[in-house]
Amino acid sequence: MDFFYPQPEQALVQDKADTPAEQAAIADGQAPAATRHTRTGGLVDPALQAQEKADLKTALASPQRIRIDAPRVAGSINLRGGVVDDVVLKDHMEGTGDDSEPVRLFSPNGTPAQQFAQFGYLINGTRIADDAVWQADGRILTSETPVTLTHDLGDGVSASIRYSIDDEYMFTVEQKVTNTGPNPAVVQPYGYVNRTSRTASEDLWIAHSGPIGVFADAADYGIDYDDVDEAQTITPAGRPSWSGFADIYWLSALVPQTGSAPTATFRALGNEIYRADMIYDAVTLPAGQALTTTSRLFAGAKESVVLDRYEDAGLQKFGLAIDWGWFRWFEKPMLWLLRTIYEAVGNFGIAIIALTFIVRGLMFPIAQKGFASMAEMKAIQPKMKAIQEKYKDDKQKQQQEIMALYKQEKVNPVAGCLPMLLQIPVFFALYKVLVLGIEMRHREFLWIKDLAAPDPANLANALSLVGIQVPQFLMIVFGIGVLAVMLGFTMWLTFKLNPSAMDPMQQQIFNIMPWILMFVMAPFAAGLLLYWVTSNILTVAQQKYLYSRHPQLRAAIDEEKAKKAAEAEAKARG
Repeated sequence: MDFFYPQPEQALVQDKADTPAEQAAIADGQAPAATRHTRTGGLVDPALQAQEKADLKTALASPQRIRIDAPRVAGSINLRGGVVDDVVLKDHMEGTGDDSEPVRLFSPNGTPAQQFAQFGYLINGTRIADDAVWQADGRILTSETPVTLTHDLGDGVSASIRYSIDDEYMFTVEQKVTNTGPNPAVVQPYGYVNRTSRTASEDLWIAHSGPIGVFADAADYGIDYDDVDEAQTITPAGRPSWSGFADIYWLSALVPQTGSAPTATFRALGNEIYRADMIYDAVTLPAGQALTTTSRLFAGAKESVVLDRYEDAGLQKFGLAIDWGWFRWFEKPMLWLLRTIYEAVGNFGIAIIALTFIVRGLMFPIAQKGFASMAEMKAIQPKMKAIQEKYKDDKQKQQQEIMALYKQEKVNPVAGCLPMLLQIPVFFALYKVLVLGIEMRHREFLWIKDLAAPDPANLANALSLVGIQVPQFLMIVFGIGVLAVMLGFTMWLTFKLNPSAMDPMQQQIFNIMPWILMFVMAPFAAGLLLYWVTSNILTVAQQKYLYSRHPQLRAAIDEEKAKKAAEAEAKARG
């Protein structure tokens, strides 16, 4: 008997689903409105939020479900299709209120926030029907009690899926096909995660959101949802270690069987629905034989400690599910230090302030050296100007004499810039830690209920208390919070104390820039603004101290500023 290996790409593509609201819009000839995304993700449209709530109530009321109750994960498995489509995270809440519910990561197919995982087989080129009802040997999946689903496929072929879960967020999925029939069967295992991008967090230059994975020993952050829409299917080159979808704080990922090399593909199914699938090679299963494939599914929070623990256990580069970027060797120690300080002081806001003090303290010798170098450069300015005037028509000779002056006075002209350059990766690393670390989410400090969200102490929120809703286009003004104002003011102070004398145009730019940054930074996480304000205050104190150590520098700058101001005034009069 001849067997033809199936084309799994065609067999796995399902009909594209619309929500009822979208179906009505299409029937009326309207294009669905563009989805608005937030930094942390989730449904934004109130109508879709209401529909999601109603759909969940209906879908999860079905008796054909196996309950999940693990230490950090709750939910259920749908026996119709054997789908993991109901996952909530016990340790992470949607909001900060007392009535807030756990974060919902997976929702059933067809709901506005749909995201689910399914494992199955192609048997002789035919996919097990999505509406096939599986039988279970238990009623609850816990970290101690696995659950096995079974289904009779006919012709002597039966399939089973054994689900187990650990104490964190990892499901182990053992798929088995047994052939007791008279003929061989062509068996091809697969698994996939299906999701909508409506709930995706914003894809920022500093934090990737979208398709993700490790292929050929390298993490791939270069694919976004628009790329998949354009190509329809994207299959990254190289053996997949894991692949799936990431938001800024959450991850759903497939992990193939150890030693295997399945094909991993990202697909666009239309209407903002996407799929990450993992398809193993087809195997001819003789009569009387069985085939077992063991995959894993991660559905949980991107907690650095947890991800690194799985990586240490052999899951290649799983810690890179967090898009640390080039400076991760700085960032991860900083995150560890931030967690350690938090454990000691018990408040994340205080931990951020303490971390800023520590980082600035470590950088102080570098800043002090840079300041001393600028003082030395200021001291030889008269001699430099004399050389420039003397050799103004011979640039080569002028440069030679200036270099000789540097050597004679033992001054390094780049010493003032180098310390500043060395600080850039350190401060950028701290910035990424505060943006990406889920540890900051829903942490309180003074009036702030969530350090990962914008500062709530703004005029827009105050007006909402008396029933006045500020339009979105006015939020650039009314959404400015206390921390943003403090950021603008403290940055203005640092510029006022800047050791460089500037021409009037530069001075105007530096006078305006702090207030522009106030508007730009207002929507950012309050924790990040808290760090920046603290850093600016320390910068002002540091500059005051260093000026006291180098009074000649302060005097030279004041003299030069007065001279330029007088020249500008004389020019205006003339």
